[in-house]
Amino acid sequence: MTEHVHTSTTLWQHALAARPDDDPHAVQRERLRTSYTELRRKAGVLLEENARSMPDFTVHDVSHVDALWETADLVCGDEVTLNPAEAYVLGCAFVLHDAAMGAAAYGTTVPEALGQQRWHDLVSLAYYEREGCWPDREELGDPPTEIAEACVATAIRETHAEQAKRLVDQPWRSSAGNEIFLIEETQLREWYGPLIGELAASHWWPVDRLAGEFRHSIGSLPWQPSEWIIEPLKLACILRLADATQVDSRRAPGFLFSLRRPRGVSREHWRFQEHISRPYRKGDRVTYSSLRPFPPQDATAWWMALEYLRGIDRELKAVDALLHDLGRDRLAARAVAGVDSPERFAELFRVQDWRPIDATVKVSDIPALVGTLGGQQLYGDEPEVALRELIQNAQDAVLARQTLQPDFPLGRVEIRLSESDGDWFLEVRDYGTGMDEDTLVHGLLDFGTSGWSSTSVRSRLPGLADGGFRPVGRFGIGFFSVFLLGDQVELITRRYDASLGDARRLTFDGPSHRPLLTSVPGQGWVHEGTVVRVRLRISPYALKGLFSRSYDERLAQLTRRLVLENAVPIHTWEPKAADPEILPPFSLATGSSEEVFDRLYPPQAAKGRAGEEKFRLRMRDDFVSRATEVRDDKGQRIGIAMLWSSMAHQGQRDYPGIVTVNGFRSDASVSFAGYLAGQPSRASRDKAALIADRSQMQQWMRSQQQRLRDADLFDDSLQLELAYALHCALHPLADDIAFALTAEGVLRLSDVPEWAGSRTDIFVGFGWPLAWRTRPPQLTHRLSGERARIPDNYIFIFQYGFSAPLSDAFPPTTHRDSAYEFARDHATLTWQKYWWRTSGDLYGLFIRTLCEVWSCTLESLLAPLERRDWSDSIDVDGESLGSVPGHRLRRPPHI
Repeated sequence: MTEHVHTSTTLWQHALAARPDDDPHAVQRERLRTSYTELRRKAGVLLEENARSMPDFTVHDVSHVDALWETADLVCGDEVTLNPAEAYVLGCAFVLHDAAMGAAAYGTTVPEALGQQRWHDLVSLAYYEREGCWPDREELGDPPTEIAEACVATAIRETHAEQAKRLVDQPWRSSAGNEIFLIEETQLREWYGPLIGELAASHWWPVDRLAGEFRHSIGSLPWQPSEWIIEPLKLACILRLADATQVDSRRAPGFLFSLRRPRGVSREHWRFQEHISRPYRKGDRVTYSSLRPFPPQDATAWWMALEYLRGIDRELKAVDALLHDLGRDRLAARAVAGVDSPERFAELFRVQDWRPIDATVKVSDIPALVGTLGGQQLYGDEPEVALRELIQNAQDAVLARQTLQPDFPLGRVEIRLSESDGDWFLEVRDYGTGMDEDTLVHGLLDFGTSGWSSTSVRSRLPGLADGGFRPVGRFGIGFFSVFLLGDQVELITRRYDASLGDARRLTFDGPSHRPLLTSVPGQGWVHEGTVVRVRLRISPYALKGLFSRSYDERLAQLTRRLVLENAVPIHTWEPKAADPEILPPFSLATGSSEEVFDRLYPPQAAKGRAGEEKFRLRMRDDFVSRATEVRDDKGQRIGIAMLWSSMAHQGQRDYPGIVTVNGFRSDASVSFAGYLAGQPSRASRDKAALIADRSQMQQWMRSQQQRLRDADLFDDSLQLELAYALHCALHPLADDIAFALTAEGVLRLSDVPEWAGSRTDIFVGFGWPLAWRTRPPQLTHRLSGERARIPDNYIFIFQYGFSAPLSDAFPPTTHRDSAYEFARDHATLTWQKYWWRTSGDLYGLFIRTLCEVWSCTLESLLAPLERRDWSDSIDVDGESLGSVPGHRLRRPPHI
């Protein structure tokens, strides 16, 4: 761009340029022109410094400022003119509106300028977005470089408009200690500075805010003609549209792209902007076109260009509607051409070797979608899930308020079940932060958006990260699970620092209908916080009612079952109860083994359950003696559990292991007893992946094996039941652990050389029509249950499966023979493919050992099976049982 190209624009020429003929206002015009030129020169240095600190951003230097005069011409046309005072103020706003798009504009570091509280909130959100969890205090104070850089960029984007407002009055010190201002003339700075700052900031505001902020005109200065009246609303509209429409290759020069090498989303912005030619106006439409076609590798940039220009189109239409509705002069540019469909857009932005088809997911009926996904379709037929989600949300709100108000006295959650005129109602109340109307509409009702991880909520509640707030809420759909319980839902909320008049009531008649938002009727007292009340679809005592999974059909027992640890007290009122039962705060991470067991498997107080309680106490003693901890890299407990097989601990009641998500019940497993902390693997939170990594879980498995050995509990039966799990976790299986059964009894890996060495023919059986058991270890007739007599060469391998989450932590495929991975894609079951499949399990372990004992190759052992089409069988126990399938392994003759 040529130097001072702005001076050739129509707006400049009509308002600030020197006139060749007699100009009665030449002196005044020159004064403004000189001031602007000096501001532009000084700001040019600042803008260059900003570019160095934020190289990923597209061009925001003085060339962008000059180009705004051009696009202002474009949007104004002949419909709108400016007097010199307006042109001066608008030009200064042009200079300053993006002058804070870099660290140099802040006079200090961005974190210091932002303030510790706000900076930590930003870091917390960025950390959560990248890592999927909230940072601790150490990570908050010293975030990874990548997160810190991303936060600086985010902070500058979000605050540059407000920071630009301050630049008018911000002094810089020269080397001699003198103050330097961007607008040097005091009168112009003091008189116009506040308006220039507000205008510069306004380009980041919603359009609807402009009319309220810029209602009144501003008169001229004493030394100016009286007709030089400034209309701030007009200038604000021109500024935001000139800035929005200034999108072309000058913002993203190709050579500069190669030097800066922007990353991520910034890269795509550069890619599409470097394609765009200078816009022009045809009628009231602004028209953009591409300088060259978009090849397939730039398809993402093409779609981004379409979405970006659609955003400009929305801006133009919003401003035009505002001016029209206020009866003001409308600007010439009112829409963008060609953005209504990809096909029309492709006529202006050509593509090469591909065709744009708008295949994005469209949701035409959002209430219906919420109705489909917000209840049973997502969470299944488990109404208790709704109570879990409501408690989760309530606890988060209370913890957030305690973070902001440490001396807050009502830090609890209240749950009530009541009956009225044959209808049942469930109510969950918290005295937490509550919600204002904007949070209700754009947070709670924004299906899929978790409010606590949104910048808008954090900006309304600054200081949450500083106080260590780490919410449970994650997917932003938990509230909608309430429709599992019923369609008639009422929510009343009042923000903790708001007046009674700000309380709001939200009522639903099912998720598929739009809710009704009103103020709270009457003059009654509304507590700070939120209460959710739902009329239950069916009685809580019905077959599929709220208590369908509880043992004694009591609200307190159900709450205890769902909430395995809680940071605030939970008060539950049974129907017609005068006083609540209180579930005190408890931490699984710090509780003793006895306390953890009692919280996971509470005492049986109900009548008729004395026998179960005796069994529970025996289990408790076993747990205390055998359970070991799982700890993370920081030494924090993330589980305490004991390994078992469900067959080893059968009784009147099941005691499954529990996977928790932020202290709430998520998943269960028969592979262990106790708890392991997890993180949700899907939105319904009924499945979870362990927080512990593989090495941490291996350490726990080793400790469990050692505990069993030390306690002399690791008998043959338990070894057979755990062999497969131990092999997958601690590969390979220890030599002294039983893993198979022969006619001689159980077989250990250390026994294989002697047992197999004396045989030349071995049959590996698969089961049917045999059945197997481990207590005692034996094979039986599946129908009669009688013990089967198996041949001398028969071996049955106890590959007893283990369930998630342990099977997820130690997938059986991990230890497959990588040398045979090529066979995975064989169309038929070749011997190589068979070995690829079995090489990591107990069958593979036995075959590998057998090859060593017989001094043969895998091929010599397995290829004959393939030639026989894997169809071997053997008669067991005479003809009464019939043939048993399996694999006959013959010792190859030595050549």
